Amino acid sequence: MDLDRSNLPEGEEKYEVVREMFDRIAPRYDLVNRIMTFRLDVRWRKKTVKALALPSESIVIDLACGTGDFCIELEKADMFPLGFDFSFGMLEASRSTTQLSQADVLRLPIRESAIDGVTCGFALRNLTALPAFFEEVARVLKPGGRIGFLDVAEPENRFLNWGHHLYFDRVVPKVGALFSDKSAYSYLPRSFSYLPPYQEIIAMIEQAGFEQVERKLFAPGSAQLFSGKKI
Repeated sequence: MDLDRSNLPEGEEKYEVVREMFDRIAPRYDLVNRIMTFRLDVRWRKKTVKALALPSESIVIDLACGTGDFCIELEKADMFPLGFDFSFGMLEASRSTTQLSQADVLRLPIRESAIDGVTCGFALRNLTALPAFFEEVARVLKPGGRIGFLDVAEPENRFLNWGHHLYFDRVVPKVGALFSDKSAYSYLPRSFSYLPPYQEIIAMIEQAGFEQVERKLFAPGSAQLFSGKKI
């Protein structure tokens, strides 16, 4: 994994840069996602919701919810979703009928032990403090509550990894420039370097108070799911 973060923002600067970027690309965010993942992102969200293994009518919050894609899948699974995101632009572009609110996901406006499940899609690398995020998720979850965190990954196969980098480093920025914003879609492939190795992410989740923490790669290896259960 490339851990070179040169010329990438950190701390409070990262928070502001990322929020402004998502406000800017919100109107065509879903379109570009579908194009650049060949609609695999839809399949990955469905698998994440299934992996939650929660009963109908469970209350599930989707963090960094964007335009509400995860909320739509949760509704289809007969759950009660609520979405939170720091970007007003993304919330305004929502296609979901779910209640979505502007909030910092590190400081949620939710009481302790109130939620059955938590999802988060393709946002871990955009957060400023992963351990604090996992601790906040643990705070709002009921004992036995489930998590499903979906994010980008690198294929473990050497040939697939080469093709993955060729596509996301060279092609995705051109697709983004054609349909949306060149600078944003040049940043997004590079933002993968924010993610620690998956073993460290698993350790962080466990330290926050979770058990049965697992990581699963989704074909073709460019997405990963972290799941677990609050102790």
